[in-house]
Amino acid sequence: MLSKKSKYAIKALVCIAKNYGNNVPMKISQISESEKIPRKFLETILVELRNSGYVHSKMGSHGGYYLAKHPDEIVLTQIIRLSGGPLALLPCVSLNFYEKCEECVNEATCSLREVAQEVRDATIRILSKTSLSDLIEREMKLIEKIGI
Repeated sequence: MLSKKSKYAIKALVCIAKNYGNNVPMKISQISESEKIPRKFLETILVELRNSGYVHSKMGSHGGYYLAKHPDEIVLTQIIRLSGGPLALLPCVSLNFYEKCEECVNEATCSLREVAQEVRDATIRILSKTSLSDLIEREMKLIEKIGI
C-alpha cells in the first residue's frame, strides 16, 4: 500500500507536470487546493523533492515550484522510494526496507515470500515504466471516457 506521503508526492508532481513548459511556477496554495493535500505536509514534501532535484523553486510574488526534469523522465518508482515508501507487500522481500518476518520459520522455504517477490518484481516493472506524462495521459483518457 502506498503511504500518504508517496501518494501526495505523486499527486503534487502530476499537478506541477500539467503546468510543464508554461514558465509559470505553481504556488503551494494552488497545488494544495487542487490536489486536496494539507499545506504543511505539502511544503515538507516539496522541499524534499527540491533537495532531490525533481523540482526547482522560485521565490517572490511570482514564485512557486516547477519541474526540474521533463515529465517523461520522472517515474513512479523514483518518487515512491524518495518519499520512503516500500514497494513490496512483505518486509522480507523489500529491496530497500528489508526486515525478517517475525513469524517466518525459514525464508528459503516460504511460499508466501516467493509469491510476494513475484508481485514486487511485477510492481517494480510497471512503476519504473510509468512516468508523470503517462499518468497525465491516463487521466485525460479517463476523463474522456466518462465524458467530463
